[in-house]
Amino acid sequence: MAGLVLKLNPRERVLVNGAVVENGDRRSRLSILTPNANILRLRDAIKPDEVNTPVRRVCYIAQLVLSGDVTQEDARLQILRGIEQLSQALRDDDSRTHLNAATEATNGNDFYRVLKALRLLLPREARLLGTRTI
Repeated sequence: MAGLVLKLNPRERVLVNGAVVENGDRRSRLSILTPNANILRLRDAIKPDEVNTPVRRVCYIAQLVLSGDVTQEDARLQILRGIEQLSQALRDDDSRTHLNAATEATNGNDFYRVLKALRLLLPREARLLGTRTI
């Protein structure tokens, strides 16, 4: 069965279905076999005060689903609206590819993939806005 493989550094924390799990003293690999498990690596998490750009806003909504703070139903429409707004500004082929992947993942309730696809747009957004990426 294929699943998500997490490679964790010593003492690294990850959120799994709302529970914070901390790795031990050595590097390790975890295979997440349960489909639709909500996983968020805490070092990659966007903090509320960092939600200051359009892409980060949509990423944050997907992240809230993964953390269990918002239901999929409540987030889906907000994410799809956000992707639609981003598609008005990010019109190049590469951005469209990532936005399409995020849309498909949203429609498939795969919010980890939504976040993964949208995070790929953060460097581009930073260049366009003249800011730094997270």
